[in-house]
Amino acid sequence: MKKTSLQFTTKKVDYYFDTSFADLDLLIPKEQQIFITDENVSQSLAPKFKGRKLITVPAGEAHKNQSTVDSIIHQLMDLGADRQSFLIGVGGGVVTDLTGYVATVYMRGIRFGFVPTTILAMVDASIGGKNGIDVGAYKNLVGTIQQPAFLLYDVSLLKSLPTEEWVNGFAEIIKHAAIRDAKMFSELENGSVPKYRRDKAMMSALIRRNALLKSKVVQGDEFEKSIRRLLNFGHTIGHAIETNNMLSHGHAVAIGMVEAAKLSGTLKKFKDAGRLTALIDRYGLPTEAYYDKIQAIAMLRMDKKKVNTSMNFVLLEKIGKAVVEPIPLDTLEELIKQL
Repeated sequence: MKKTSLQFTTKKVDYYFDTSFADLDLLIPKEQQIFITDENVSQSLAPKFKGRKLITVPAGEAHKNQSTVDSIIHQLMDLGADRQSFLIGVGGGVVTDLTGYVATVYMRGIRFGFVPTTILAMVDASIGGKNGIDVGAYKNLVGTIQQPAFLLYDVSLLKSLPTEEWVNGFAEIIKHAAIRDAKMFSELENGSVPKYRRDKAMMSALIRRNALLKSKVVQGDEFEKSIRRLLNFGHTIGHAIETNNMLSHGHAVAIGMVEAAKLSGTLKKFKDAGRLTALIDRYGLPTEAYYDKIQAIAMLRMDKKKVNTSMNFVLLEKIGKAVVEPIPLDTLEELIKQL
C-alpha cells in the first residue's frame, strides 16, 4: 500500500489513497480492531464485517448526540475494549464524528482511524481531527480535536451511494475550490456529477486533491486560530439553518455559500457571486431556500465562531481567495435581514 503521511501538532496521520477495505488487516492486528458504523453501512457492507467486532448505531444526524455516545461506550465495555483496542469508524460524517469523540474520551484515549464511505466524509468530515456531537439544534457544540492514526480511501465504496449523496458531497468540494483553488473551480465548471461518477480515476484524483487541500490547511492551524477558519465558508449561515430547516449538510452549506457570496459582494466587492451560484446549481445543489432569519440569527449567537460581540465570518475576495473578517453581530444581523 502507498501512503502519504502528514505531521500534525501531536500526531502523524497516514493517508492511504486508492486502496481497499481489506487492507485494514495489514494496518491493525485483527484482534485489536473494533468497528463502528451505522445501520445503513452495516447492511450495505455486511460481508466485509463478517467475523469482526462491530458496533452499529442508528443512521442520521439526529443520533449524533450524548445518548449514542453512552450506548457505544457501554458496548465497548461489553466487548472488553481496553487501551490496546483500535476503533475504526466506517461511514459518513456522523460515524466519523462519533468514533473520534468516543475514542478520545474512552479510557482517556485509545487509537482510532477512519474508512470514509461518502464523498462528504472523504473530502471533509473525516479530515482535520474535529470530533463532536450535537446538543439539541446546536451542531458540534461539544467535542474534541484529536487526529486519527489513519484514513483509508476505498473509492469503490462510493458505488452504492445514491445520487443525492453524490450531490451532497460536492458542496464541500465546491467550497474548497472557492476558498483555495481557482484552477479546481474552473475544472468543476467543466464537469458534472454524472461525469465524475462514470470516471473512477478522475473521481479518485479529485478526492485526493481535496483531502490534501483541507489537510494542509489544518496542518497550518490545527486548533483553528487563523487560517483553518477559512474552511467554515458557507457553514456559519449553513449551520444556522441546517437543523431547523431539516436540510442535509451539503444543501445547507450550498445555501450558506450563496448567502456568504452575497455578503462578500457587499463587504469585499466580490464580483463572482453569480459564477459561484451557477456552479452550485450545476451540481444539483440548492441555491436558495426560505428560512426564518430571526431564528437563524438566534442560532448564530450560540455559534462557536462567535468572539464576544463579533462573528468570525468567511468572505470571498475572488474565486480561490477567501478571508476571515470579524463582523459585529449587530451588523451581521442587519446584513442577513437584507439578503
